[in-house]
Amino acid sequence: MNEEKMVNDYSDIAQLAEHYRKAGKKIILTQGSFDMLHIGHGRYLTTAKTYGDVLFVGIDSDEKIKKRKGPDRPIVPETERLEMVTYITAVDHAVIKNLTEPKWELIRLISPNVLITTKETYSKVQLTKLKKICGEVVVLDPMATTSTSAKLRLVQLGMAKKISKTLSHKVISAMEEILEELKSHH
Repeated sequence: MNEEKMVNDYSDIAQLAEHYRKAGKKIILTQGSFDMLHIGHGRYLTTAKTYGDVLFVGIDSDEKIKKRKGPDRPIVPETERLEMVTYITAVDHAVIKNLTEPKWELIRLISPNVLITTKETYSKVQLTKLKKICGEVVVLDPMATTSTSAKLRLVQLGMAKKISKTLSHKVISAMEEILEELKSHH
């Protein structure tokens, strides 16, 4: 377990960021769900690290993801997502972002030199406001042909097709049995 990379609360993260700042390090922050870690996540985090010296990652809590993506998400619990992200070499520190934290609180606390994000995360107005908190905001393109949500939809479609085939076959068999029974009673 990479416990030295996992940060338990926001006060610790602010102190860590200050320590790196005093040491002259360029601090990078990115945030996300990182549910069902895949190649796109690895590429994204590795690319993010190229913008500075120390990469902090904010991991959305289970509550936060449920509110945004619905009751069936996340697939992987927050403690596992937090730990998984720390196994990516580029990641220096990761922390859970709780639903109860004020909006952009982690960004304010870390005050990164560079905030790395994706196109869908912030509006143009929000990006302008964020540039006042961060030295620079870099918007990266998706780094995989499919997302976790897209992969889950494919799994769901596959299951739906299997259920549909099985069900229609069983319904037809049941109806044939009922018809046979009705015939034999007359």
